[in-house]
Parts: sequence; C-alpha cells; structure tokens
Amino acid sequence: MENKISGLHHITAIADNAKRNHGFYTRVLGLRLVKKTVNFDDPGTYHFYYGDEIGTPGTILTFFPWEGIGKGINGAGMATSIGYSVPRGSLAFWKNRLTQNGVNVVTGERFGEELIGFSDPDGLPLVFVESAAPDNRKGWLTDEIGADYALKGFHNVTLTLHKAAPTMKVMTEVLGYKEIGQEGSHIRLATDAADTANILDIYEDAKAPRGRGAGGTNHHIAFRVANDEILMHFREKVLSAGLDITPKIDRDYFFSLYFREPGGVLFEIATDNPGFTRDETIKELGTGLKLPKRYESVRSEIEKVLPKL
Repeated sequence: MENKISGLHHITAIADNAKRNHGFYTRVLGLRLVKKTVNFDDPGTYHFYYGDEIGTPGTILTFFPWEGIGKGINGAGMATSIGYSVPRGSLAFWKNRLTQNGVNVVTGERFGEELIGFSDPDGLPLVFVESAAPDNRKGWLTDEIGADYALKGFHNVTLTLHKAAPTMKVMTEVLGYKEIGQEGSHIRLATDAADTANILDIYEDAKAPRGRGAGGTNHHIAFRVANDEILMHFREKVLSAGLDITPKIDRDYFFSLYFREPGGVLFEIATDNPGFTRDETIKELGTGLKLPKRYESVRSEIEKVLPKL
C-alpha cells in the first residue's frame, strides 16, 4: 500500500446550538447522524458526526456545538468554505429546498463547475457543486431526499490565507497534492490518490480579516490515510518539514495527528481504521450517546448537562 494522502477524511466546525444544528443537517440537508458523542476535552459538549450510511471518510462533517458561544469570524487562517458534491441536475432542487427553509442561496460557477452557495444557521459557508468529474458515491437517502438529490460527500474545501506559497509548499511537498488550476485569487490543488473528496482550494487575500473561531467557523480539516503505519510515515514527513506535530491520538473511531500549517489552519491526519461501527451496528449508528471510556463512570452527570435534541 502506498504512503499517500487519500483526500479529505473529515471536516470539523463549530456551532452555537446543538438542537438547531442537528435539525438543519439531518432534516434540511438529509445527512445521517453517524455518531453522537462528546468533545474529548469538554464532555459537556456534544460532538456530532454527519455523513453517509456508514460515515465513509470523505463524507464526514462534524460539529462541536458549544451552546451560546456566539458568532465567529470567517477569515484568514481557517477553512472558509466547505464544498459538497451533488448529483448532476440537482442544483435546482437544492436551491428550492433551501429557499423554502429560509436559506438565502446564490448561484455561481468556479473552475467550470456549476454551484450554489449558502450558509448554515450559524453562518458556516457551504457550497453544493455539480462535479465535472464522475462521482459514483451514494448519499444517505431520506423520505424527502432521494438518490437523484442526496449529498454524495465532500467535493472540496477552501482555505483563506494571507499568503498562499508557504501553505502550498506543505500541501505539495509534504501531503502530495499538485496544483491543477488557478482562477483569479483561487488556486486549486488535488491529490491523484483519490477520485473524490480530493480537492483543496486556496483563496489568497493579503487584506482578509483574521478568522476568529466560534459559531459558524471551521475548527480543523482532516486528511485521510489508510492505516496507522501510513499515519506515522506522515508524522515523520511533517517533522522533517520543520513543523510541530502531536503524537498519535486515539479518537475511538480513527487515530489522529494534528499540526498547524504555516497559514494558521489546523490540519489533522486521520486513519480509516477502526471506523464508526466499532461500537454500533450500521443500523444503530447515531442512535446512542457514545462516550470515551474515561467518561463512562460519569455518564449520568454528562447526560444531565447535554442539551436535549
């Protein structure tokens, strides 16, 4: 098996209200709540994982819904737009559905691909893209959102940076991405180790305000590797590039490393193993509150603190 980054693993963002966040992503967007757990460092806060049927890497959007945290600032030093791949011909459906749910939608095109843009209830920028490349992934289906419309998973993520070059060096020399296009201030990179969820865009703006993490902003983005051995290979590569990186961390459903790239964005590298079915069957995914082992002894106290969905 080659030591390669296989695109995006997951993206994590911050919300202000757990119930509102849960309703929007499961009801309006039709994603599956794959795992309901808590923040490892703040067990009084949920950690929601939304994705396809089994939480396939490249489909997983996760949230820390800190109640009452307020609105953040999307700006330089963070991921400022998350792109989902949708079936071709489905943008009209999504524009109508979002508008009916009180969401303001704009239409556009980037790198030859039609898209719509909007924000979630906390202000997190999202884009739905009709990918120019084939995307055979199957989305999670609901009573209101069938196979012709269901979100397939990530298409791309956009970083806003004051300077693109230092981050591009990490993306190309450490993580193995290649520049494949430029459109104005947007630079597109991709990895050929995956066919989907394999694009990262950089928007360079020297005058962009510095981002401030809170509701409606990105917390970190995670890149995908197949297993622990490849994970540790990339740890050595990051260290060799002169960047600080954490030891391997067990996140129950994957193993992770974290480092901050030169532009300020928090990067994670995460494994495919062991996956979200380690403690729930496919049918049961997302139905129970799953706690890290160290918190099981105080489960009743945690359940009292967590907001009701």
